[in-house]
Amino acid sequence: MRSLPFSVVSKPAGAACNLDCSYCFFLSKELLHDAGSQQMSPATLRAFVANQLDSHPDGEVTLTWQGGEPTLRGLPFYREAVRLAEELRRPGQRVTHALQTNGTLLDDDWCEFLAAEGFLVGLSVDGPAEFHDVHRVNKAGRGTHAQVVRGWEYLQRHGVETNVLCTVNSANGDHGLRVYRWFRDELGARFLQFIPIVERVPAEDLALAEQGWTGPDGARLLYRQAGNAVTSRSVGPAQWGRFLCEVFDEWRARDVGTVFVQHFDTMLAARFGQYSLCVHAPECGTALAVEHNGDIYSCDHYVEPGHQLGNVHTDAFSDVLTGPQQRAFGSAKRTALTAQCRRCPVRWACHGGCPKDRFGTSVDGEDGQNHLCEGYFQFFTHSSPTVERMAQLLNSGRTAAEVMREG
Repeated sequence: MRSLPFSVVSKPAGAACNLDCSYCFFLSKELLHDAGSQQMSPATLRAFVANQLDSHPDGEVTLTWQGGEPTLRGLPFYREAVRLAEELRRPGQRVTHALQTNGTLLDDDWCEFLAAEGFLVGLSVDGPAEFHDVHRVNKAGRGTHAQVVRGWEYLQRHGVETNVLCTVNSANGDHGLRVYRWFRDELGARFLQFIPIVERVPAEDLALAEQGWTGPDGARLLYRQAGNAVTSRSVGPAQWGRFLCEVFDEWRARDVGTVFVQHFDTMLAARFGQYSLCVHAPECGTALAVEHNGDIYSCDHYVEPGHQLGNVHTDAFSDVLTGPQQRAFGSAKRTALTAQCRRCPVRWACHGGCPKDRFGTSVDGEDGQNHLCEGYFQFFTHSSPTVERMAQLLNSGRTAAEVMREG
C-alpha cells in the first residue's frame, strides 16, 4: 500500500462552542447529528488515534484537535489522547499534537500540560478589540477580546509554542496594517495566519444567514457549500487583496525572517515547487476532517451531506484517501480551473484558491471562478517581484531577509 502524506482535523467536542461568533459556519453542523452529546467517546478516541498511526508511515505524525471549541472536551481527554498515542505508535513514529482554540478557557493547568506535552496551540483572534469584538462574541453577545488576550498570556507564561489565526472579515478587512502591527507589537506574535471569511449562501437564504448560524433555539440553517450570495460579514474580494498587500509591504520592509506569515511563506515555497497549504496547491484532498462520532469527511469545509467518506471505526484513512470519491474531490481542484485561471500569470502561486470559494463568473462568462480572484490577483501580482528576489537569494546561498536591505 502506498502511503500518502495527509492531515486530519478532529472535532472532539463536535460543533459545540462556548462562543457564538457570528460568522462561524461550523456552529450549524450540529444539525448533522441527533440531539445529544457532541463529545468524542473513549472508544472513538482510541479508534481515531489508532487509525491515524496505522495509516501514516514512520516519522512525525501530528494529531490536530479543533472545533467547535476543543477545550470543552476537558483536560483529562487530552491526557488520555497523549497516553494512547504513546501506547499505539510504532517505534519509528513520533507523535506531536496541535490544538486550535479561542483561548477563553485556558488557565495555568491547561498551559502547564500543553507546554509539557509540546502542543502547538493556534489561537483565534481577529486583531485589536474594536475589530475582534464585532463578530467574536460569547453566548450573551458580548465581546471576548479580553478573555482571548488573557488566554494568550497564559500560553506565553508557560512557554507554549503558539501561532495566531486571524479571520479577515467585514470588521477588520480595511485595516490590514493596523491589525498586523497589533499582532507584532502589542501581542508579540511571530507566526500568523490570515483566513478570509467568505460566507457563501443561496440568495433565498441570505436574510436568514445574515442573522448568524445559530439562534435562541439552536442552529437555524445548515451551512453548505452552495449558492452565489455572500453575507455582509464576508470580506470583499478587493478588500482581501488590499489587506494582504498592506501586511506584505510592512513585513517586507521590516520583518522578513522574524515574523512568519503563512500566505507569504506558502508563496515562497511555491517558487520551489513545494505546496504546504492546500488552498494554493495544484490539487487538494489530503486534509480530512473527523467529527466527534468518528465520521470522516473530505475536508473541514465540506462537513456536509455528500462528502462523508466513512468512519474511523470501520474505514482506514489510507483507504478513503485513495478511494474514487476523495481522489475525484482532490483532482477537481486542478481539472475544474476556468480558462481565466489556466492562463493567469500568477497561477503558480494561486492555483485557483480553495474550491469552496469558486462560485463566481470569469471574465469569459465561465462559472467556477474564485469569488476572491480579484484580491488574490492583486496580492500575488504585487508581491511576486519580491518573492522572486527572495527565491534568488536563497538559491545563491544567502538569506531571504537580505531583501529588506535592497530597498
